[in-house]
Amino acid sequence: MSQVFFTNMSTSPRFNLLRKVEVLIENAGLDTVIEKNKMTAVKVHFGEHGNLAYVRPNYIRTVVDAIKKLEGRPFVTDANTLYTGSRSNAVDHIRTAFLNGFVYDTVGAPVIIADGLRGSDEVKVPIDGKYVKEAKIGAAIALANNVLSVSHFKGHEQTGFGGALKNLGMGSASRAGKMEQHSDSKPVVVKKRCVRCRMCEKYCPVNAIRVDEYAVIDYDVCIGCGQCIAMCAYGAMNAGEGTSAETLSYKIAEYTKAVLKDKKSFHLSFIIDISPNCDCWHVNEPPIAPDIGIAASLDPVALDKACIDLVLDRTDYDPFEKAHPGISWRPQLEHAEKIGLGSTSYELVEVAIA
Repeated sequence: MSQVFFTNMSTSPRFNLLRKVEVLIENAGLDTVIEKNKMTAVKVHFGEHGNLAYVRPNYIRTVVDAIKKLEGRPFVTDANTLYTGSRSNAVDHIRTAFLNGFVYDTVGAPVIIADGLRGSDEVKVPIDGKYVKEAKIGAAIALANNVLSVSHFKGHEQTGFGGALKNLGMGSASRAGKMEQHSDSKPVVVKKRCVRCRMCEKYCPVNAIRVDEYAVIDYDVCIGCGQCIAMCAYGAMNAGEGTSAETLSYKIAEYTKAVLKDKKSFHLSFIIDISPNCDCWHVNEPPIAPDIGIAASLDPVALDKACIDLVLDRTDYDPFEKAHPGISWRPQLEHAEKIGLGSTSYELVEVAIA
């Protein structure tokens, strides 16, 4: 049975929240993951500009300092988004991270966009899953020696909840990898947005695109890799027909398996500011549950299940299903457990810090 370590949000003159995080991750076994002189990807969500529910950079600094104390080499990272927003390319993404306080002076480590300038720097990781055969992972994360995920636990409009699994599986994917998870079909051209820059044509790996009055895709040749979406700066290339909510959850689990393949990992979740939607929105709605605490584990499945249980214990209904009727949080955990990512059975160990 996996162990999940937990502390509440209460503080004392001797232990503020930053100190509680330090003690929590020490108890949860951070020293078993960090290797001397090896690179650790601290996977965070920098928050869309205008959204204020993301994990504060002060907490990230505490994590970074703990890694340094163990003589690891941390960097703070996230991958570009598939949708057009303030984080769809590295220039805008870094700017958004800086506006939200994720700078070297604050977090104590380099801030790196995992999949590069346009979201196309990726490593293909074979996993031979039921839904994903070869996951496309942001290169900086794929090439790191180990991974420490820091998640803001919240609701999600497509998967019911967002925790460690989504932070890793969806958040670490390149733009093409994100398209693979979101879509069951090939990309489509939004003609009115096409400016005929020919970037899609130039970078298509199978020469399936030609540009005349606008870009045209030869679907008999197209392999659905999503490279054109990654290269288009004008939103003229979109993912095709969307996948079902359940299948999306299954793909996230399989992508998480790819991220963690051959790596040691540690997982930390902040069960606070529990907004109904993903932090990818440029706004955050009022919380759907009270602030509960901070949890950590070597098992991402156990951690996500414990976070859900802690929320349900504090409410007399399921706030995730109420926020998004018909969307279940269960498939993601069930599939993650089935493919060996961890266990939904766990022991909750409360770290009393006063």
